[in-house]
Amino acid sequence: MSSSLDSGPDAGLGSGSSSGWFTEVFDSHGSAFSLKVTEKLHEVQSPYQHLEVYATETYGNLMVLDGCVMLSDRDNFLYHEMIAHPALFTHAAPRRVVIIGGGDCGTLREVLRHPGVEKVTQIDIDEEVTLAAERFFPALTASNDDPRAELMFADGVQWIEEAGDESVDVLIIDSTDPVGPAEGLFKTDFLRRCHRVLRPGGVLVQQSESPLYHSGTIIRELRRDMREAGFDSVATLPFPQPVYPSGWWSVTLAGKALDVTAFRETDVTAHELPLDYYTVEAHRGALALPPFMRRLLEE
Repeated sequence: MSSSLDSGPDAGLGSGSSSGWFTEVFDSHGSAFSLKVTEKLHEVQSPYQHLEVYATETYGNLMVLDGCVMLSDRDNFLYHEMIAHPALFTHAAPRRVVIIGGGDCGTLREVLRHPGVEKVTQIDIDEEVTLAAERFFPALTASNDDPRAELMFADGVQWIEEAGDESVDVLIIDSTDPVGPAEGLFKTDFLRRCHRVLRPGGVLVQQSESPLYHSGTIIRELRRDMREAGFDSVATLPFPQPVYPSGWWSVTLAGKALDVTAFRETDVTAHELPLDYYTVEAHRGALALPPFMRRLLEE
């Protein structure tokens, strides 16, 4: 994927001024996504990736890593709620949660909404992402001072390698695309280590790309690798995400001695969490995969 700033709605994909249109091009699928921006707020080259933050006309602030859209003010609640709450409501009683990635801290905030959670450790390799989130997306980092939260800036793959056996209830792999710093988070060996770290009844959840673009490739391979790693059940949950490729995204759950196609529906109905998307109906609907996905995942 590539990106550019265009000087107007009819501009090409060359360089442009600091105002205009931010465009992310998905060459492999012949598509692109654009947002009209008013200014560049921040830019830094960390040891791991190129980070930019833009102000947009209609989506609030926009974070971009290596030219790929990571999140916007307007629609990040969709991703953060769906990567956190289905997994937490699938586990019988999650107390110890670990997030690999998630440096913008939106997933951390959602996990900490659950009063039964006793400790959440977030491990992201790039501190610059969290620093940018604190400046430009303060709503996402509002729970960082919660005494149950532990923020670490380290290699998540190495952390899992060194973690104790059966020490975690829920593992959330909140990664970028499976390239660069996040590539190791999609490997079978890493998933085996995740299985080892989880307690019986534990849940692993991983962002798993676009159902429209990647059902027959990345998602199918991830589900296969999860089973090969020892997980007893898998479930992929699609949901809308306007700023991501195709406007449609997914997370994939895997259970250790647990059926991840069932969840605590009564608790979801009874909760009083201040959510904007996730409901018992949204969870049920996401589990009911459309026929084209079922066909591609079974091939």
